Amino acid sequence: MKVAVFSTKSYDKQFFDELNSAYSHNLTYFEPRLTRETASLAEDFPAICAFVNDHLDAGVLLTLKRQGTELIALRSAGFNNVDLEAAEDLGLTVVRVPAYSPEAVAEHTIGLIMALNRKIHRAYARVREGNFSLEGLLGFTLRDQTVGIIGTGKIGEHVAKILNGFGCKILAHDPYPSETVHSLGADYTDLPTLFSSSDILTLHCPLMPETHHIINGDALSKMKRGVMIINTSRGALIDTQAAIRALKSGKIGSLGLDVYEEEADLFFEDLSEQVIKDDVFARLLTFPNVVITGHQGFFTKSALKNIAQTTLSNISKYEEAGECENEINIEKLKKSA
Repeated sequence: MKVAVFSTKSYDKQFFDELNSAYSHNLTYFEPRLTRETASLAEDFPAICAFVNDHLDAGVLLTLKRQGTELIALRSAGFNNVDLEAAEDLGLTVVRVPAYSPEAVAEHTIGLIMALNRKIHRAYARVREGNFSLEGLLGFTLRDQTVGIIGTGKIGEHVAKILNGFGCKILAHDPYPSETVHSLGADYTDLPTLFSSSDILTLHCPLMPETHHIINGDALSKMKRGVMIINTSRGALIDTQAAIRALKSGKIGSLGLDVYEEEADLFFEDLSEQVIKDDVFARLLTFPNVVITGHQGFFTKSALKNIAQTTLSNISKYEEAGECENEINIEKLKKSA
């Protein structure tokens, strides 16, 4: 199948080319993100492959449909960047990679927790300057800390397993409780209880209208002073302005982000020679108790291989049968909401 691959980096091409030998799709790689301005690049491509910051609103989808696209193959688990109702109305099939390496994101989550707790980012910078003072680097023992996990799908499950090994008390919130998380001794509870009881809060839920800014001023007001918040899911789960106010007041003691609600124009690019024009993001960078990584939680060899493998398989199944088990079904989503 002829496929236009957007937001391509060298590592994407490496793994897709390596695995495509078994599928023989005609892959054309485009470095730019998919937007209204770049959608014309996909003319006469029956399939396009999109990543997390590609923009597939109704206008882009209409352009793709008019140009001959039938299939939207997302190489991600999340699909908040796609107008699914517009895709359905246009007769476009949307498929995704539901699970590529939940362990990778879970491990990155724990890495952020450890870095913030033990001030590893600050200690690294100090030692390189010959400063071996321990002042300001005091952390806490994870054992017996209460960790609230919002979203206990595959990634949330793995986070719970790791934290259970540390001896943490686990609270969880999810409309569909996990038996695995239950078996670890976790207590499922409502959000207000989770907010008020957690020393550490970590987000692993999809971005949907119901979860947009789930961490906002009201939620933060219910939390313990000095709470640690980690987000390796989707940026818009957190109201960034509210988080900044909470950082300034001390309500948030530390914040670890692998995602940011306005990341599309920042992440996955080398902007080291440019001035960051996003004032909100620049403000976040001024806090010593904030660690931000550039959406790299998924970035392991096994995850990239699994993403390429599943994406290519999804395209082949659609080409052969006109359907795929990883198709996003909007009716099922409405029922589960």
